Amino acid sequence: MSPWLSRYRVDLLIAAVVAVPVAGQVGAADPGEADALGVAFSAGTVIPLVWRRRAPFTVALIVLAFGLLTSAYARPGQQLQYGALVATYTIADLGPVPWQRWSILIGQVVTIPPGAIFVKHNTVPQLLFTLLLPIAAWMLGTVARLYRERGDALAARAEELEHQRTADAARAVAEERARIARDLHDVLAHAVSVIVVQAEAGPLVVRSDPARAEQAFDAIAESGRDAMAQLRRSLGVLKTAGDARALAPQPTVADIPALVERVRGTGLPVVLTEVGDPVRLAPDAELAAYRITQEALTNTVKHADAARATVTLTWWPDGLAVEIRDDGSGGSDGSGGSGGFGAWSKAGAGAAGGHGLIGIAERAAAGGGTASAGPVEDGFLVTAWLPG
Repeated sequence: MSPWLSRYRVDLLIAAVVAVPVAGQVGAADPGEADALGVAFSAGTVIPLVWRRRAPFTVALIVLAFGLLTSAYARPGQQLQYGALVATYTIADLGPVPWQRWSILIGQVVTIPPGAIFVKHNTVPQLLFTLLLPIAAWMLGTVARLYRERGDALAARAEELEHQRTADAARAVAEERARIARDLHDVLAHAVSVIVVQAEAGPLVVRSDPARAEQAFDAIAESGRDAMAQLRRSLGVLKTAGDARALAPQPTVADIPALVERVRGTGLPVVLTEVGDPVRLAPDAELAAYRITQEALTNTVKHADAARATVTLTWWPDGLAVEIRDDGSGGSDGSGGSGGFGAWSKAGAGAAGGHGLIGIAERAAAGGGTASAGPVEDGFLVTAWLPG
């Protein structure tokens, strides 16, 4: 059943209920007290109620007009204006604009007292009863309207919150995808750089220095295995909940020594120094420290043409300072090592199209810290601060 048809049936039922006492007053009238015109006036206070929802103001005017005619003609008249009470309630509840609702109330307050006193000669208690009934009906309709408007406002608020929740969820998904993209970039850039460097050096030393060639191939294998393991961790969030193997912990500061050891396998001497007593870092800061070190060393291997590099981890009571320094000249492509980072810091983020160095700054910011890079007297320097 459509909502319109359901409301129509309710209004038809209300009109039928009002018709019962009105018809009872007509039927109970003494002979000669009721005539056809009086019955028509009484019917005019009932029949329009069928359309009370579709045109509340028009119906109220018609019913009240017939009510006045019924009282004035008094053949047989009505002891209680049932139809007028329903119409008054309806306009207070469903009236589309305030002036319509108030005009119906004021009109009754103005017209009822003279009619009650001068036409029917009612006493003061009867006058008050006759006057207060439509006021009470109007107030009940007003309460119903306010209650409905409050419910509509709550429903609208709930819908708004649902839209906001959906938008927040979509934003969280986008941020998580960006994080995964950064992780994949860091993992692949480091592993591929190490593999390429070792693969290029392998043919040159395979005959002259077999031991070094063997180290190169071991470094390639180790870098590949590490890349696969980290890729599984990075993509673990995309797996189903039942695949627990893919949800291994992300790298932390404790994994930096192993990272440095793999870079040494490329032939680049790297010195790792740790100063101070470690403090507890947030998981994002732990991961950021590892990724920043990884990215800086990867860029050094790929582009800086460095002879040596140093990694210094300085622990403070309120956080960790990370410093990666190399003695290379670097490049200016915006994605190079410390040299590239230096060019980036002078030309503007990503000016040459690189993403790794921008990722370093983003990593530090994601961990609540800061990062900077640029040329120094004997090479290039990447620094980051990650609060505890």
